[in-house]
Amino acid sequence: MDERRTVKVSKYVSKHLRHQPERIGLVLDPHGWVEIDDLLAAAAAHRFPITRAELDHVVAANDKQRFAVDGTRIRANQGHTVPVDLGLPAAEPPAYLYHGTVAAALHAIRTEGLRPMRRHHVHLSPDRETATRVGARRGRPVVLSVDAGAMHADGYVFHVSANGVWLVDAVPPPYLRLP
Repeated sequence: MDERRTVKVSKYVSKHLRHQPERIGLVLDPHGWVEIDDLLAAAAAHRFPITRAELDHVVAANDKQRFAVDGTRIRANQGHTVPVDLGLPAAEPPAYLYHGTVAAALHAIRTEGLRPMRRHHVHLSPDRETATRVGARRGRPVVLSVDAGAMHADGYVFHVSANGVWLVDAVPPPYLRLP
């Protein structure tokens, strides 16, 4: 499968497992799972046919490991704007986590901290390199350090998704180290 097709399929599946399942007639279970056959049939019915081999390639080859497969079901690992309960247990974070953004967002972040915006959680990376890649999707990246150890000690609850993305409800400004 060529790289352009891989990206198109990944974006299509992400859109419909994270944000708009109803657009193609999918119904996610309370934990975000849907039958793979239902996803493939819905995509085909909406003029975006995906083969099982293409889907398997996208799941296996995606460097961000966006999707999880459990038997005959698939779901997005995080980043939903539709209501789902991923069932992730609370986890103790490392001392520092990182968030990639762009300079244009820094004024609001200084004032309000990191907020989930349309998503359920703020997404944090375990290392600067990953945060840099995340921030670069929207322009020249700026990487913020998050004092996750102090947040955890102060009672904030963290979760870690299957692909290593750390999730928290919000990060108030005092826990951020800005450039």
